Amino acid sequence: MKTDEIREKYLQFFESKGHTRCASDVLVPTWDPSVLFTPAGMNQFKDHFLGKVKLEFSRAVTCQKCLRTGDIENVGRTAYHHTFFEMLGNFSFGDYFKRDAIHWAWEFLVSKQWLNLDPQRLNVSVYLDDDEAFAIWENEIGLKPSLIERMGEHDNFWPAGAPSAGPDGVCGPCSEIFYQDDFGNEVEIWNLVFTQFNRVGNPPDNLRPLPSKNIDTGMGLERAAACLQGVPTNYHIDSLQPIVEASAEICDVTYTYESDNGRRLRRITDHLRACTMAVHENIYPGAQKEKYVIRRLLRRAVLDGHQMQMKEPFLYKIVPAVVDQMKTAYPELNSTIERVADVIQNEEANFFDTIDAGLVRMERIFEEMKSKGRTTVDGAAAADLYQTFGFPPEVFESLAAEKKLAFDWDAYQEATNEHRQRTGTVVHTVMGDTGSPIDAIKKAFHHVDFLGYETTESQAEVKFIITDNHPCDQLSETGRDADVVMILDRSPFYGESGGQVGDQGEIVGNQFRFEVSDTQKDGDLILHHGHLLEGTLRTGDTATARVDLTRRQGIRRAHSATHILHHALQTKLGSHAQQQGSKVDEDWLRFDFTNMSAVTSDVLQNVEKDCLEKISTAQAIVTQVLPLSEARKKEAMMLFGEKYPDPVRMVSMGDFSHELCSGTHLENTQEVESLEIVNEEGVAAGTRRIVALTGIKAREHQQRTSDVLTKMATLAGTHPLEVPTIAKHLAQHVRDLKKQIAGGGKAPPVASPAPAAAGPIDYVQTRNALQETARMFNVSPFDVPQRFVALQAEIAKLEEQLALSQAAGTISADTLLEQATESAGVLIVVAETPGGNPNTMRQLIDQIRQKQGPLAVLLAAQQGESKVTLVAGLSRDLVERGLSAGDWVRESAKLVGGGGGVGVHRNAGEDLLERTEGPVLRAEVVPPLADAVRLVD
Repeated sequence: MKTDEIREKYLQFFESKGHTRCASDVLVPTWDPSVLFTPAGMNQFKDHFLGKVKLEFSRAVTCQKCLRTGDIENVGRTAYHHTFFEMLGNFSFGDYFKRDAIHWAWEFLVSKQWLNLDPQRLNVSVYLDDDEAFAIWENEIGLKPSLIERMGEHDNFWPAGAPSAGPDGVCGPCSEIFYQDDFGNEVEIWNLVFTQFNRVGNPPDNLRPLPSKNIDTGMGLERAAACLQGVPTNYHIDSLQPIVEASAEICDVTYTYESDNGRRLRRITDHLRACTMAVHENIYPGAQKEKYVIRRLLRRAVLDGHQMQMKEPFLYKIVPAVVDQMKTAYPELNSTIERVADVIQNEEANFFDTIDAGLVRMERIFEEMKSKGRTTVDGAAAADLYQTFGFPPEVFESLAAEKKLAFDWDAYQEATNEHRQRTGTVVHTVMGDTGSPIDAIKKAFHHVDFLGYETTESQAEVKFIITDNHPCDQLSETGRDADVVMILDRSPFYGESGGQVGDQGEIVGNQFRFEVSDTQKDGDLILHHGHLLEGTLRTGDTATARVDLTRRQGIRRAHSATHILHHALQTKLGSHAQQQGSKVDEDWLRFDFTNMSAVTSDVLQNVEKDCLEKISTAQAIVTQVLPLSEARKKEAMMLFGEKYPDPVRMVSMGDFSHELCSGTHLENTQEVESLEIVNEEGVAAGTRRIVALTGIKAREHQQRTSDVLTKMATLAGTHPLEVPTIAKHLAQHVRDLKKQIAGGGKAPPVASPAPAAAGPIDYVQTRNALQETARMFNVSPFDVPQRFVALQAEIAKLEEQLALSQAAGTISADTLLEQATESAGVLIVVAETPGGNPNTMRQLIDQIRQKQGPLAVLLAAQQGESKVTLVAGLSRDLVERGLSAGDWVRESAKLVGGGGGVGVHRNAGEDLLERTEGPVLRAEVVPPLADAVRLVD
């Protein structure tokens, strides 16, 4: 039986038992902070099990995409371990319990209509004191007692060891089903979890019965397929063997199960399948949390290929084989093959650039350990290897283990404070109450009616009040100091979700006025955060909830513009340019999308132009609620990695955009009024970000842009379109002056800009001129006038400095030597070099040393009205005698009133030059320098 057939049979079987078929949750449930990846089928139903949501069904069946890394070192080595796998599950929320769960599991496994497994090959286990489950297996299913094994809490309880070790929360005994395969192995293929207790505290008597008992079962699809297909490992089933063979072909090796290459090919197969599914959902390799896991998996697979003589990216070539095997269950994979392959190839290329040097360094570490008789890898060395060559420490640990070497994780963590961020370590928890007031409210009050699509004002009843994280029935005026959360039975306020910020406004009753500063969502609850400004608030009060309409309208403009922008990016860049995140605020939007390189200014202008055309054509914006399957038929944009309900809400704009979205929108694209892209930048590998303005803020930005360019043109005395040319000449003139001062040459000529342009200019020309000028000046566009004034002042200062330097042009090594005095056989030069700068002063000292020795030189030059620069140099023989140019500068600085820091400069390893800067009056410069001669003695 094919893997796809098993999956479909399971879903059909439980549908026939009254279960609702639910789609797989995403791999990264961003709304669940307790996990990085979805580790089991029950995770998407946590709130259902805990009674925190209104149940639309009490039975569910799924095939869940899962990713776990707890047993990653066993991947490829054992027959059944994976990182990515599919878990078949059926669930009951206070409906059926042990009897039905056991009977249906047995029926599905042995019935000829379904899997038709030989019942003689099956045996089970139950928890030690679970007599109820034991009796069902023995008396109703008919298993001999010898085939029913009682096992302890670490084997047959969920979570493992919970009665003794915790954690507190929902838990229960398990019953596992085992199958004797064709190779004599006993394979666990199904685990029935009976969640019937709430653990509270330590034993004894810490397992308290739940009022509503639940069922959570899991059947590994790959293991079931291996059993039914009679193959020795999961990697030989029909959906994995072709990927193994494709990997072998691309790596140009023969797949042999027992060989090292066989193990490597299986690991490549597993890791690449996991990464393909993850990257498809926009989880790109990176340095933190779930992104680090994907990087780690890819780099481990690259290393396996490298050990099979692969010297350039190859994993990306296997992506089509993965998609081909997974597309029946997940047809959406077809639409992202190229993007997924590009992302994987890019990560491979980055690692291949450093892998050889990293392996050489690693082998040196191993050899050094061997020579010193050490058996534990230095964690600091591993940290350096990761930072320098990109070798994840887990990969280092794995390679060390192959050489029978341990790994010092404590030392690694001590060597880098960023380890937790890099590995994405989080505390994994299970279902359980956090004890927060919101969790308690969820159990009693599941749902708030959202009215915000139809109105921005409505009557409502105050259901709950929370202040200082405690619920209360009555609250008096608190002002703006205390944050209060109010929950109504119905509300027009939009709770932050889908990238759209929460509404603001007010809730007013006969006895109170409540200012809403933010609105959040928690499950199906709408939480109004704010301040009780007047009166006394009581639960049960009737109130008017009123959204800030002006702000809401600005948010609607920005959200509708986000959909228009999304369409334009896909039109101009390609279908890969899909949303990776967004934030929508009042006439402001931030939009992250997939693209491997920066968007050029020309393309960005075309994207903006496309958006403005869609806005100007006044196309209708229509929302409708429809089944998810129908939305797919209409080719509605669905964001990979997002979890969608069924039915879904689809927002259509004309005939060019169809997206699933829960946000608030306009009725016509023309209501966006305007759109202005103000920034485009990279935020992660393969992810770009656009910031744009709409409506009022876009118009204000455009007016300010025009005003700033006009001001700049006035300052420069030129036409606005000539401002970039003026900026270019100005910036170049500054560079030329600095170069001439450093080299001691003549003043550079001032380039004459081209004749000024004439005639009116449009806004695009205005913006381009200002942006180009900002790039010349290396400032933000609105800081251009200030930078222009600053550059003019800098030029004046540089020209004055250059004039002084040129006035001192007669000073040379020879003229300075003529002023030298001799003391104790040392020739001493102390002189002022008007207009000199540190570079020219050092050059003079070098020239003098080449002519004479032993020698000590100290030169001084005034810098502006309040500073002096001192530069000293000693010949090598004086340095060897223990004299210090630095000491000389420090003491001389005191004489001339200096108090600045000292910079150290070495010349050819022989002489120490130091300089200091500090305040000094011009009249004080020359006479005290004569006293500096004595400091050398």
